[in-house]
Amino acid sequence: MMTLRDLKEGEKGTILRIRGKGAFRKRIIEMGFVKGKVVTVIKAAPLQDPMEYRIMDSDVSLRLEEAALIEVMPGEEITRFDDKPFSGVVETKQTARKIERDPWTIRVALVGNPNSGKTSLFNNASKSREHTGNYAGVTVDSKTAVIEIDGYTIHITDLPGTYSLTHYSPEELFVRQHLFEYQPDIVINVVDASNLERNLYLTTQLIDMGIKVVVALNMYDELRVKGDHFDYMYMGRLIGIPFVPTIASKGKGVRDLFRKVIEVYEGKAREVRQIQINYGTDIEMALHKIITRLSQGEEPKRLLSDRYFSLKLLEKDGEANEILAKYKNSKDFRSDVDREIGKLENTHREDSETLIANARYGFIEGALKETYQPGSREHKSLTWSIDQALTGKFMGYPIFIFLMWLMFEATFFLGEYPVKAIEFAVQWLGQQVNRLIPGGIVNDLITDGIIGGVGGVIVFLPNILILFLFISLMEDTGYMARVAFIVDKLMHRIGLHGKSFIPLLMGFGCNVPAIMATRTIESKSDRMVTMLIIPFMSCSARYPVYILLISAFFVSFKGAILFLLYLIGILLAVMMAFIFKKTVFKAQEMPFVMELPPYRMPTLRSIMKHTWFKGAQYLRKMGTIILVASIVIWALGYFPRNSAATPQEQQEQSYIGRLGKFIEPVIAPLGFDWKMGVSLIAGSAAKEVVISTMGVLYHSDGGDEMSSLSDRLKSQAHLSGSLAGQPVYTPLVAFSLMVFILIYFPCIAVIAAVRKESGRWKWSAFLALYTTSIAWIMAFIVYQGGKLFF
Repeated sequence: MMTLRDLKEGEKGTILRIRGKGAFRKRIIEMGFVKGKVVTVIKAAPLQDPMEYRIMDSDVSLRLEEAALIEVMPGEEITRFDDKPFSGVVETKQTARKIERDPWTIRVALVGNPNSGKTSLFNNASKSREHTGNYAGVTVDSKTAVIEIDGYTIHITDLPGTYSLTHYSPEELFVRQHLFEYQPDIVINVVDASNLERNLYLTTQLIDMGIKVVVALNMYDELRVKGDHFDYMYMGRLIGIPFVPTIASKGKGVRDLFRKVIEVYEGKAREVRQIQINYGTDIEMALHKIITRLSQGEEPKRLLSDRYFSLKLLEKDGEANEILAKYKNSKDFRSDVDREIGKLENTHREDSETLIANARYGFIEGALKETYQPGSREHKSLTWSIDQALTGKFMGYPIFIFLMWLMFEATFFLGEYPVKAIEFAVQWLGQQVNRLIPGGIVNDLITDGIIGGVGGVIVFLPNILILFLFISLMEDTGYMARVAFIVDKLMHRIGLHGKSFIPLLMGFGCNVPAIMATRTIESKSDRMVTMLIIPFMSCSARYPVYILLISAFFVSFKGAILFLLYLIGILLAVMMAFIFKKTVFKAQEMPFVMELPPYRMPTLRSIMKHTWFKGAQYLRKMGTIILVASIVIWALGYFPRNSAATPQEQQEQSYIGRLGKFIEPVIAPLGFDWKMGVSLIAGSAAKEVVISTMGVLYHSDGGDEMSSLSDRLKSQAHLSGSLAGQPVYTPLVAFSLMVFILIYFPCIAVIAAVRKESGRWKWSAFLALYTTSIAWIMAFIVYQGGKLFF
């Protein structure tokens, strides 16, 4: 029997059967791989695995071992399969609208596939700045906002992107539980208009739940560009759900959408009908028998309707089976359900879950035949053209490496003059304070503590903005998902999923949302491993430290040294992932099934908004944690006072000097002095605090008031011991320090995020301990090894 793996690039096949069980089978069905559908082989990743396939107007990535589980017939089979019929709908009695205590308040939930533009719609409607990106897993928690329109207060909840409402992944369960427990008045189902058949699969499940739905037909402009015609008004009348065209990225149709929500809430929308999908004679008979059985016995309280609960039981849904186990006569009931499942599977020679999925797609296909006409012109998409280079066999990896190098080089090249301008402004501010405020404790606090600490960090704002500009471009265009595609085989070698690479790349921006994004990884063991290696990704908080030290000691190799640091982090992550998967987390790896969204041109407004939002977060840190840390560090270095001591002696005899001297024997083998040690301890709160601490320590040591922090580092010399008179900072010491900062103790926010996502403090403690231990070992190797060779 021929399988999908046997097809060559450019060939087509008609799906006959899906083998395999569990997670793979569920996800592959959700992605549109069902009996009778035509699938086209697009191309292989640079290392020839995984493969990219096109089905239902979507590009999907599959490993060869998973493609071998899909039996196909070569070519396009146009004959309709009998077990996937379109049986239409059954109209049921309209349920009355539930009136809240405040009838002028409407609760709305946004539900949709990943990459459908759901969060963009949320942002546009609410004027908020939630993170959006053109790949799965951007929204990893629910976000809420409130808008006022036509006298109504609308509470909007943006739920994680999901392909279905099964129990396959954490985000699917999260969405389903939210819909049942919070019972929104209206669900806005955001649908990608350029990919109707696959996106409407989720819509059919919302219909089964009996929820009031309004469909946001998003990216409507892309449907029209393709030359397709979709009679969405007739579709709305067919299935009893209003459709409203929107272009969320540009704000078009959003107000009309919420006016339609109000119309549905008030019961004035003519399209709205309460319907049930007709699943065909055999499935409907099985449903009827289970519903009848439900009505005869006592049952625990549940929020699911009898029909929806019965349907979930036929689909072998894990949560539904847990509810069933609480029934008084659960064994008898279980026997009745199994009997109906057995009849269906024996009659159709197919798994019951697949039968229901086929019926859903049959319903969608039948409804689209009535309302949708594809464009007559055949053309190669922009995505296909771009992908020939960006993910091609020969250029995929070189282009990815070049783009990473370009990002790092640009932060120095483009950021040089703005950094100097801010540096000059900080120095000027310090001069004005010295001129206006007489010498003493207040002057020292402001100039040495606040300006020296906060000013030392704020000068790197341009570099941070440039970094986030590049990351936003990669996310919004859809390139991030392609990176996961091209590196999957390498990730597979260390026992991880290609999807793990997306949180790792997100870690270059900030480790905290990257750790939260691991929720999209279905395997718990893979999720834990990914969480534990994300801190090796150099986040933006470490970035200013790198820029400071590289600009001071590696003038001729700025981009190369920065790229090397990021590469070291990636290699360490790979090494530790391999060790973890061979020891602590040995669970079986999950299949690689991932949608490759089309490339989209992000709007300038969207890119600037994302970039500035990250910059604003950086500035908020200046006024909170970094300001407080700078004042604390200054106070510990200022007291106790000794009027007879020199500035250097005062520092060494202060509280912070004593702490530094206490830990100096531990860090001396790494080439660090006590000031570096204190900076590293302070940096445990947030890595930017390393610089603010240095700014305070080196600003109050009696040096030139007008010199920059970079110049002060270069002028530091040992005052005593065998190294007396020699520079404290050398290129070797600077590189050793950067390696240590790259690896050691993640910030407090990361520790808290790991605790929240793993559910246990032990993993947070383990993360802090093992990263700091590796940091010491790596810095020791760099410094002591460097001394031998240089």
